[in-house]
Amino acid sequence: MQTSEMRVEQETARPGMIRIEGGTFMMGSNDHYPEEAPAHPVKVDSFWMDEAPVTNGEFLAFVNATGYVTFAEKRIEARSYPGAPPQNLRAGSLVFTPPTKPLQSRDISQWWVFTHGATWRRPLGRKSSIGNILDHPVVHIAFSDAEAYAAWAGKELPTEAEWEFAARGGLEQVEFAWGDELTPGGKHMANTWQGGFPSQNLMEDGFERTSPIRSYPPNGYGLYDMIGNTWEWTTDFWTTCHPEAAAKPCCIPSNPRNLDPEGSINPAQAQLAIPRKVLKGGSHLCAPNYCRRYRPAARHAQEIDTSTSHVGFRCVVRR
Repeated sequence: MQTSEMRVEQETARPGMIRIEGGTFMMGSNDHYPEEAPAHPVKVDSFWMDEAPVTNGEFLAFVNATGYVTFAEKRIEARSYPGAPPQNLRAGSLVFTPPTKPLQSRDISQWWVFTHGATWRRPLGRKSSIGNILDHPVVHIAFSDAEAYAAWAGKELPTEAEWEFAARGGLEQVEFAWGDELTPGGKHMANTWQGGFPSQNLMEDGFERTSPIRSYPPNGYGLYDMIGNTWEWTTDFWTTCHPEAAAKPCCIPSNPRNLDPEGSINPAQAQLAIPRKVLKGGSHLCAPNYCRRYRPAARHAQEIDTSTSHVGFRCVVRR
């Protein structure tokens, strides 16, 4: 016999989503990259979050239902990108391509290649497809693409605070979403890079690029792939560090979000005036020797008009 509590729970349940009860947590870190500081208390309200990143199969259903065309599938207008090489003014996206020659510097263009025809449907270029990876996270998603899917699904994208609170899974002040060891007992807990990035990929976790969702254990809240696999979009505009007010213990921010696009613009690209949003979670390309951002506190800036082969998203519902 069902109790009234059971009936209420069933009526309000959201398939494929996890209910995250709100609370206060320490956001950020003082121990790693400067943009993660200062560590500070933050309050968030309760919300629902997708149990796993949006997959190729789910995005395919969205496109089939709406006819939506992603940013990477559209030809680039020269007037929007003054000075861009003509060969780059075509539909395409950035694909990670391991360098075959010795590195001359840390210039990322040695391993990130703008590839004509690379889209969510063809993640490695024209000759690739998603036919055998429908259960992998969708990639080559610009911010507007993630927003469009979320609106169609009756959801939204998470704020940075919501995302980090959920990724921690109830654990306080630990390095990773599962504790203080990257590979406890030698067990890989997320899809990250093993070896010397970007040329040596040992694939000790069994995956060269993305992996099927739920390939690794969930965190304490039952969420999968919050760390590694693909970076995930949040709604916050980028800041080079957490706000100064965050360091004041007397004032705990409640449901904070950065709504200032001007402060997020990369000074080196100021003439383009392209805002950047915060990505969270790291990806399968994060390595100990290059990008130790496979932690809940880690954050990364991404131009809203840029898509790559390691950026995806998941959604939330705040009702």
